[in-house]
Amino acid sequence: YIPERFNEGYGLNARSVKNIKSQNPDLKLIITVDNGIVANDGVKKANELGIDVIITDHHQKGKKLPKAYAIIHTTLIGGAGLAWILSREIKRKFPNLNIKKKDGLELAAMGTISDQFPLIGANRSFAKYGLEALNETKRSGLLSLFEESTIEKGKIGTYEVNFMIAPRLNAMGRIVHAIDSLRLICTKDPTKARELAQLLGKTNRERQKVVNEVLLHARESVDEKNLGRVIILAHETYHEGVIGLAASKLVERFYRPTIVLSKGEKYSKASARSITGFNIIEALRKMEDMWVEGGGHPMAAGFTIETAKIDVFRKKFSEAAGSILTDELLTRRLKVDLEIDFNQLKWELFGALKDFEPTGIGNPTPTFVTYDVEVLDARVVGKDASHLKLTLRKDDKVIKAIAFGFGKLSQEITPDSHVDIAYTLQENVWNNERKLELKVRDIQ
Repeated sequence: YIPERFNEGYGLNARSVKNIKSQNPDLKLIITVDNGIVANDGVKKANELGIDVIITDHHQKGKKLPKAYAIIHTTLIGGAGLAWILSREIKRKFPNLNIKKKDGLELAAMGTISDQFPLIGANRSFAKYGLEALNETKRSGLLSLFEESTIEKGKIGTYEVNFMIAPRLNAMGRIVHAIDSLRLICTKDPTKARELAQLLGKTNRERQKVVNEVLLHARESVDEKNLGRVIILAHETYHEGVIGLAASKLVERFYRPTIVLSKGEKYSKASARSITGFNIIEALRKMEDMWVEGGGHPMAAGFTIETAKIDVFRKKFSEAAGSILTDELLTRRLKVDLEIDFNQLKWELFGALKDFEPTGIGNPTPTFVTYDVEVLDARVVGKDASHLKLTLRKDDKVIKAIAFGFGKLSQEITPDSHVDIAYTLQENVWNNERKLELKVRDIQ
């Protein structure tokens, strides 16, 4: 059962429980996935109706726990990983079930990666072995989704999950109802799988359009010359299904904790995204009396608030957060692992770096710095000339580089100029020829 977010909200609540019970009179058990740790009212209603509740969740606990039959909770791994662990334990109790040990690992990997968990410890295991399972999957729905996304099976990594697979699965719940994403994952009919994959692709394009509309309005509302310590924006035109995505984009753009609210007549929905070093759910919990319901974790949260209280909330939250958010916290930083010379950029190094995969949050791709590099050639590339294609030389070694988003520096970076560069090492295959290439993270 997947709640319809616009009418039911997220997760387990009393209204959803009554709805499920009316549809299934014999219902005796509800197992939650990735929600429920603050669902006190929902669990209370379930108990009244004679329904046991098993909660599996990774979000931050509230002041008191729901009176559930059992709670499986940790903040260290994601909701998809927790669900997989519970399913594994259930399988152990029913050895006659025809279910293989690693079944479902590809789903746990997609959930772990797309929920932006640090890829260390147990989460790294889910990502590493789950990606192996994803690259070997026989699920008709996922195969059709790969085709629709122009993804090559066997070459799927964290990038493909984060930017191509997850957005399509996620778009349904943001714009309409998430049930068709579940149907895609479960179907064994190739024809149905193709139809659903096309629907997810179409809905994702609609979602992108809606996000862009919200972002355009939001950016115009931000005073860049007098940027505060936090950004809090509210408007009746903001689609509540995409305010989380809009908040994330604004954090990327301005590097400030951001809350975006979709204003309603009586109640408004809010989505919050944070930066490293600022625990946004902890900050929101200190103002729990101001909002109706909500939850989240240190980097992301969501809540419902009375529309009449938004202005007071904005003032109080900005004041409270402003005392914590120092200039140092609000300075975007790039962590460099090692200074290196070009004559050390060899296939042996690249092979050693591959052992760090899958890389992502908490386990970033190793980043190097090389100083006083000579530019032999620099030209802009891309539809809007926003990227730089470079030919660089240092220590008599020449290597190509791509600098995404640095097209604006094309007037300054010219042949014979010298630069300091931070970069990662990547493989470029063209006409079956393999070459090492630099992916530039920053230029000075």
